[in-house]
Amino acid sequence: MSVMLASTGAPSASLITWETIDWRQAIKGVRQLQMRIAKAYREGKKSKVKALQWILTHSFYAKVLAVKRVVQNRGAKTPGVDNVVWKTSKQKMQAVLSLKRHGYQTKPLKRIYIPKKQKGKVRPLSIPVLACRAQQSLHLLSLEPIVETVADKNAYGFRPLRGTADAIEQCFIALAQKSCAPFILEGDIQTCFENIDFKWLLNNVSMDKEMLRKWLTAGYMEKGKLYSTTRGTPQGGIISPALLNVALSGLEEAVQAVTKPTDKVHVIVYADDFVITGATQEVLENKVKPAVEAFLKERGLSLSLEKTKIVPIQEGFDFLGMNIRKYSSGKLIIKPAKSSVKRFLGDIRRIIKTHATVTTEELIYILNPKIRGWVNHYRHVCSKKTFSYVDYRIFEAIWRWAVRRHKNPRKGKQWIRRKYFHSNKNRHWVFSAVIKKKGLKTTCELVTASQTPIKRHIKIRAAATPFDPAYHEYLGKRISERENAKKSRKKPMWWLCWWDLLEPQNRTGDRVVIGAAL
Repeated sequence: MSVMLASTGAPSASLITWETIDWRQAIKGVRQLQMRIAKAYREGKKSKVKALQWILTHSFYAKVLAVKRVVQNRGAKTPGVDNVVWKTSKQKMQAVLSLKRHGYQTKPLKRIYIPKKQKGKVRPLSIPVLACRAQQSLHLLSLEPIVETVADKNAYGFRPLRGTADAIEQCFIALAQKSCAPFILEGDIQTCFENIDFKWLLNNVSMDKEMLRKWLTAGYMEKGKLYSTTRGTPQGGIISPALLNVALSGLEEAVQAVTKPTDKVHVIVYADDFVITGATQEVLENKVKPAVEAFLKERGLSLSLEKTKIVPIQEGFDFLGMNIRKYSSGKLIIKPAKSSVKRFLGDIRRIIKTHATVTTEELIYILNPKIRGWVNHYRHVCSKKTFSYVDYRIFEAIWRWAVRRHKNPRKGKQWIRRKYFHSNKNRHWVFSAVIKKKGLKTTCELVTASQTPIKRHIKIRAAATPFDPAYHEYLGKRISERENAKKSRKKPMWWLCWWDLLEPQNRTGDRVVIGAAL
């Protein structure tokens, strides 16, 4: 399907199809508008912000990027209540043309439940139809520059160029020295997404209010019955993480307003989890906790009594899957939490057990991404011993898998070893398989956790944001170094080039690719 474009943000009188879209030009045009929105917001020009947001949400390039994000998302094959999925180029272009504000009506969300980490507990997940996801993605492009501007400096969840490694490194900075705070308030917000107050969001989120109201009040379908929604933003909506970041922006300022420098207060936030340090238990109990509760109450939120606690750093605490503890020697050590290791090994054992009849090659292809993903999350902390322990337990599970497949008494353990395990240089007992492709023999091996080198993560500057030109040179160098270390890794299709948006005097090196969530 093709479309004739006029004043929609793309060259006029051009015949465009999904395959012929100039994605680089689309990204450049959208990012330039986003930079202007962020600049106008910093300068307090609310009318200009609103006008620029209107231009962006009516831009052809923004619409194609919004649809592109939806169809490339992992949930693209999961339909909403209308059971519609966009697969063909024609359907994608039709979706682009349908992204109009006038006449837009939301459809109810499809409610499903996914298991929580705690056994027996489930988390409600509300899935919008693809058309609503595309509209949310479109308006998120106009909201994202504002979210990045108002977000707390030490908030790291759902933000471009930030992640769990930055939050953990900030914990290290705030707690590692001998003179650092000896107590922490480990906080968790109770059912955060489900309880955010509608009125607060409508009064404080700088975006199209009518569109936001429609998404918040869409309701959900469960077992064929329609239920209304009176509060909260759905987990599963593309724009929900941005709304959460807006709701929690200002937490750091609220805490600092009731404390003084000698209280040694630092706030580290990741999504709905946070850690606040304090010089004494009384500071956290009598000053910090009431300030946090008042801040959350204004937004319709509250602390989880079960998960919120004040503990001395000598006892340690778990945060984002890490155990952070200062030992009697005065040294702070961060390592994988025992609960995380147990959960990971349980998942690996379940996969191996349920794939009892697959080939060695297939099992390796299933396990490798799981192991790599888990290891990469912990490769910036003290994980060497944990990685060796994980390798040993995975080996045990695979050995049992191999023995169960061959119960013939003539095929003993030595035969099983020769069939499934080989040597590679100084490494022995390598679980591997020989593959024949186009007449050539290649070997695929199971990756081991201990192969991954431990390298300390360099935290992003607290105030750095890709929507501020002052940080483009810094972010360019940072991401360039990261990409050079991962040359062999295939980049996701949503990686964006920021180089064309930098000022000429800031171009100090080779072309830089910076990833930002579309």
